Amino acid sequence: MCGIVAAVADRNVVSVLLEGLRRLEYRGYDSAGLALINGSGLHRLRAVGRVAELTAQADENHASGNTGIAHTRWATHGAPSERNAHPHISEGLAVVHNGIIENHEFLRARLKSEGYQFTSDTDTEVVGHLIASELKKCPDFFDATRAAIAQLQGAYALAVLCEADPERIVVAREGSPLLLGLADDGNYAASDASALLQVTRRIVHLENGDCAELKRGSYRITRIDGSPVERAETESQLSADAVELGQYRHYMQKEIFEQPVALSNTLEMLGAARSIQPGLFGANTEAVFKEIRQVLIIACGTSYHAGLVARYWLEEIAGIACNVEVASEYRYRESVPDPRTLVVTLSQSGETADTLAALHHAKALGMTHTLCICNVPESSLVRENALRFITRAGPEIGVASTKAFTTQLAALYLMTLIFAKLRGRLSEQREAAELQALRHLPIALAKVLELEPQIREWSEHFAMKQDALFLGRGRHYPIALEGALKLKEISYIHAEAYPAGELKHGPLALVDKNMPVIAVAPNDALLEKLKSNLQEVRARGGELYVFADADGEMVASDGLHVMHLPEHYGQLSALLHVVPLQLLAYHVALVRGTDVDKPRNLAKSVTVE
Repeated sequence: MCGIVAAVADRNVVSVLLEGLRRLEYRGYDSAGLALINGSGLHRLRAVGRVAELTAQADENHASGNTGIAHTRWATHGAPSERNAHPHISEGLAVVHNGIIENHEFLRARLKSEGYQFTSDTDTEVVGHLIASELKKCPDFFDATRAAIAQLQGAYALAVLCEADPERIVVAREGSPLLLGLADDGNYAASDASALLQVTRRIVHLENGDCAELKRGSYRITRIDGSPVERAETESQLSADAVELGQYRHYMQKEIFEQPVALSNTLEMLGAARSIQPGLFGANTEAVFKEIRQVLIIACGTSYHAGLVARYWLEEIAGIACNVEVASEYRYRESVPDPRTLVVTLSQSGETADTLAALHHAKALGMTHTLCICNVPESSLVRENALRFITRAGPEIGVASTKAFTTQLAALYLMTLIFAKLRGRLSEQREAAELQALRHLPIALAKVLELEPQIREWSEHFAMKQDALFLGRGRHYPIALEGALKLKEISYIHAEAYPAGELKHGPLALVDKNMPVIAVAPNDALLEKLKSNLQEVRARGGELYVFADADGEMVASDGLHVMHLPEHYGQLSALLHVVPLQLLAYHVALVRGTDVDKPRNLAKSVTVE
């Protein structure tokens, strides 16, 4: 959730570094800094807040240099402050770092015993001191850096420069993304290709365990042990403008298909990590979470549905009570506050008026432990919460939220696992399995997107309908709610969602041949009960459209249409089952000829009550 830019070139690289940071602002950050080497030595500038503030410092100081590294930081270890901002310096070295060094406490203690003084609260500072320590044993900058990196545990992307060796930058990757940019005037590195499009499209993607040495006219890549490797050079196809439609007809379609990448970006900090770190949500997360005895989630619309899914996770996996409130209702009712509540606000834009007002109300009631999950790092909601998690969905233009929803779910699941870990409910074996499942999630979701042709066929049956009923059970009932909302938003078909067990308590009276019934039917403990509910629909002449798992053993028949998702995904299946519902709403809207991206009466960011 932070960005790196590095450059060694035949020109002053300050403008390249600053523009690169600006293009990485969407990733979320609370401070920024850069380090440069020029004829008068090593120079560092740091600022709390926006890249614009760092730019002003650079202009004021007439900053220049042919070799430099720059960084935007999101606080995980140590509060946002200039002293904690990157780059960190040790004995003529400067280092920037994305990720979390899991064994930083052990390394800090050892380095202190060697006489190193620490001036920040970050895990990153140990890296600079560790390289400085290794330089005393091995005078070569590249070799010393490799020796230091071999001692790190966790996820990292690193860029290091050395005042005594001004013509080189050393970078390394383990878990957190990092790539090289090759140009005629020099060589570059960044955590995202978008930062380098200003200077080159020639990209080399580093792999986990790679270290690279950059010079103006050359580069080399080795493994941590020094064995040389070659990585393919590619030409980046990334547009400098992330809001271009490209090959897609609508932004909604584009954003549905961007979900695997959005999830991968949101979960990138997991990388090769062997454990889930509380610091992903902010420097004080562990201390705060240990004080919490219940969770209150406040949100609107699609984000509210994400909160409803999270309630099942938090209570089942973490064993912590959870309540979910519609933001516009919460502030207008008498509630019973508890100061040991974690108030979690969810929003794509971070400017939702009802959610902001509900947050203020909760704080006024004495509930000061707050956390937000948001897609816009500069938003009001992010600024007003002590703990924050920025979903890395990128710009979402379509009014009907899609990739923001799935990335919110991923963040909420991470939060659940952290609670479970701190409450002693997550064994090492379970933690490893959960990490593997999260890493595989983008691939699983990409397979679901391959169902689009079948979903397009189903949409023809829905287009002329005026009503639809969505059913789900357990944690998939909120997914049914989300499916109904999507259909309403962009096709203008009246749609309702119910827990399947409630069917006989009223909604069954509506079922006839003119009302399609859509069921979310994962292969879980409630499947057999759901099948019984579906039989009630068939007995009344209703036509069923069922999204089942590959191993769900549901067979299509007259009036029963079944689509099997590629795999069953346990607790995380909600993230997969929502995608066909998004595609269904999209293709129904296409057939009906509605304005998919700008549905009537709706706005992307609801900034008024």
